[in-house]
Amino acid sequence: MFEGVFGPVIVGLLRVCDVSLGTLRTILVVQGKKYLAGLVGFFEAAIWVIAISQIFQFLNDNPWMILGYATGYGLGNVVGIWLEQQIGLGFVQVSIVSLLKSDEIAAEMRSSSFGVTSIPAVGLTGGTNMIMSVVDRKKLKGMIKLVESIDPKAFISVQSSLPYRGYRPGARI
Repeated sequence: MFEGVFGPVIVGLLRVCDVSLGTLRTILVVQGKKYLAGLVGFFEAAIWVIAISQIFQFLNDNPWMILGYATGYGLGNVVGIWLEQQIGLGFVQVSIVSLLKSDEIAAEMRSSSFGVTSIPAVGLTGGTNMIMSVVDRKKLKGMIKLVESIDPKAFISVQSSLPYRGYRPGARI
């Protein structure tokens, strides 16, 4: 099955799978989801062992295996990041600064069931409010779209977040 032209292609596909799983596993580890990370790691390692054993078995007969391996590794990173973005694991903390419309943005976010904390802030042009919210990554695009519909020039910063205590999703009004 790994001989000939199809060997490098199969090895490349195996690498796409195991590297994609590795990307997801790393994110799960960072988020503290140890059991799920362990399960994903099991399948990642099993696929890698199959791929590398075929590389060593057929390398002398088919040096293209190296190309398949390396291509699969590169594509696996791209696919893994894309998958993670589609799944939207975890939370993000969003900070928003709008020079003139921070109250309107905060009110609209609350009415759209986003939890909002508004903090007085002073910048170069004077006082305003900084809006902070912790949201599921799956809801980030919707939140940004809402903010930009009110103030397209608002400053928006997004950081990964790992809520420790007291986090409850959505507005509490």
